[in-house]
This record gives sequence, C-alpha cells and structure tokens, in this order.
Amino acid sequence: MIRYFCEDISFEFKHKLETRRWLKFVAESEVRRIGDVNIIFCSDNYILDVNMKYLQHDYFTDIITFDYCEGDVLSGDLFISIDSVQDNAGFYGTDFSEELNRVIVHGLLHLIGYDDHSDSEQRTMRSKEDYYLSQRAALFGLSK
Repeated sequence: MIRYFCEDISFEFKHKLETRRWLKFVAESEVRRIGDVNIIFCSDNYILDVNMKYLQHDYFTDIITFDYCEGDVLSGDLFISIDSVQDNAGFYGTDFSEELNRVIVHGLLHLIGYDDHSDSEQRTMRSKEDYYLSQRAALFGLSK
C-alpha cells in the first residue's frame, strides 16, 4: 500500500490514485510488488535533519530513501523535500509536477535496487526515470 504524509509543511498532493497505479505499474514492470511505501513530503530543514540524524550527511537533498524491502516486495520510506523539488524544477526549467513525479519514481527505483553513485548508474537511473515518466503520461493522460 502506498500512503502519503506531510511533515512540517502543508502540501496537497494531487493525483494520489493515479500515482499509486503508476508506481504499481513501475514495480510490476521491474518484476516487483508494492508492499508498504510511505511518501513523506517535508521541507528542506526537515530532510536535512533526517539526513544528518540517520545518514550523517550534512547537506540538503531532494529525496532520502529508506529501504525496508524483502525479496520482491518493495517497502520503504521516501522523504521528499518540496522546497528542493521546487528549486530543481526552476533550475532544470521543468514544471513542478514533472519534477515531483521524477523524484517519486527515483525513490521507487532505489527500492527496486537501482543506484546513482557512478556516472553509468546515473545514466541508467535517468533513462529509467524518463521511460516511466513517459509511461505515466501515456497511461493516465497526465503530465509527466
């Protein structure tokens, strides 16, 4: 089950049902199943606190993924900084919804097992993100 939460911010996420269906499609396409996935929207300061407390990283980021997967069942917490997503959308010249969906699928791809430490891994991750964003648009007639 995919659930949505907010920590320290007020944010209304639209298209919850379509996003659940899309992420289920992504999981099934990668031969996985959705277990318990929590998507937690928060501020830059909140995600910085999580990053320092649990990962000992003293920097801002757009997403932190905690992996609780067992076998082919995807479970985890995706902490997403709405502040960083807004900043990134401006920086990359994309729309906020597209950037938010990119970050969400990025987190799910981490749960699936993809990483982004090397240049090669980053290219693979970006390719997967682009593919699944295009599938979202095709499946639901929604913006990427």
